[in-house]
Order: sequence, then C-alpha cells, then structure tokens
Amino acid sequence: MRPLFVVALPALLVAVWWFASDDSTAVYWPPLRTILRTFPDVWTGERLRTDVLPSVLRLLAGYVSAAVAGVALGTVIGSYRRVRAFCEPVLEFLRAVPPPVLVPVIMLFAGIGDTMKIVVIASGCLWPVLLNTVEGVRAVDSVMADTARSYGVTGAARLRHVVLRAASPQIFAGLRQALSIGIILMVISEMFAASNGLGFTIVQFQRGFAIPDMWTGILVLGLLGLLLSVLFQLVERRVLGWYHGLRDSSRRSP
Repeated sequence: MRPLFVVALPALLVAVWWFASDDSTAVYWPPLRTILRTFPDVWTGERLRTDVLPSVLRLLAGYVSAAVAGVALGTVIGSYRRVRAFCEPVLEFLRAVPPPVLVPVIMLFAGIGDTMKIVVIASGCLWPVLLNTVEGVRAVDSVMADTARSYGVTGAARLRHVVLRAASPQIFAGLRQALSIGIILMVISEMFAASNGLGFTIVQFQRGFAIPDMWTGILVLGLLGLLLSVLFQLVERRVLGWYHGLRDSSRRSP
C-alpha cells in the first residue's frame, strides 16, 4: 500500500491542475495540456546537457562542500564546550543572514562564474548541516562514551564508531534540510549574470513571454527536486539502516 499512498497525492494534484486550468485563457495560466504538449519540444537532449547538467553539477559541488565542512566543524564545536561557547554567538549571527542577500557580496569576491554559484549554494547549505551536527555530537550518550573509553576506543576509532555514528541521525536531518535549501539557491544564483542553468532558462522564458515554456522549466525543477529527494532517502536508509531497524523494533515491542 505504501507505493499507492506515495503516488496518490501527486496524481490528485495533477488531476486538479488539469481540470482547473482546462478552460483557462489567461496568458500566465495556460492549461496543463498545453504545458505538457510543449515539454518535449523545449527540453530536448541538447537543452538537458547545456542547462540541467550544469545546474546539477553546481548543486552537487556546493552541497558536498557544505556537507564536508559542516560535519567537520560541527564535530569540533560540538565536542568541546569552550569552543562551542566561543563560536555560538557568531554562528547565530551568521545563520540569521539570508543567503540570497549575500549573492551581490559574493559576486564581488568570486566573480560571476561557476565559483560564485557554488559558493552561494555552499553558504546556504552549511548552516543546517553544521548546527545539526553540533547538536548531534552534544547529545552523544555519556554512558556510551565512557564505555568506549573503558575499552580503549579512542582517537579516530572513537570519532568514527561512537561520535559520528551516534550523531548520524541528526546529521542526516541537517543534510536533508540543506538539500532543499541548495536547490533554491541553485536557481537564485543562476538568475544573476548567468549564461546557462535552470534558473537562467526560466528567467529567459519569462522575459520572452514564452509562458508555457517557463512552466515546463518549473516542472523540470520540481522533478529534479523529487529525484534528488528519492536518491537521498535511498542513501539515508542504507547508511542509517541500523537506526531505522532499532526504531522499528522499539515500536513493535509491547
């Protein structure tokens, strides 16, 4: 029944959109059938290569950079109370600054090429990963830590098998949040001085009043987000299999 429930809501929303827009004559709200008819003509293999692929590569570069930096810094900050007390005010200040506001500033230092877009994505994805890692490391069970120390598990082995393993559910929660933020920032960064990418293409369609084409770009963006979300869930289920199994067994126990 689970696949049925997963497909049911999207199918319902598509049906509502289809019938609600079927008689539409508004320029900015074309019928869904018109959008779907336009889709294969717009998103050819060449356009996927020149616009979608660069966007995905920028997203992955910024996302992976933020994930590595966030986990590394979050582990250090969460492990040492004095470091956490020293960094916390600065972290709260920087977290409150919306990443899109930093785009003009980043453009001054990184230019208008791919580097700027990757830095914008990384700057927004960093904070969910960093803060969730800090909280996950702080919440490591003290009994588990003491037991590992008693058995001589120290250094890199303790970090890998105790600290990061215990904090991994919280870390993946931050990674999931960062993925959504990264997709948004990918589009925003490509609306500034870009020559390709999904954000650039959607804006070009809008400026040229190619409204059905613009809606097809929005559909591609939604499908890309769905695909990345499914892939993330597969990775999460594999890496956190022990955690989900433990949680499911605790639910079944009386």
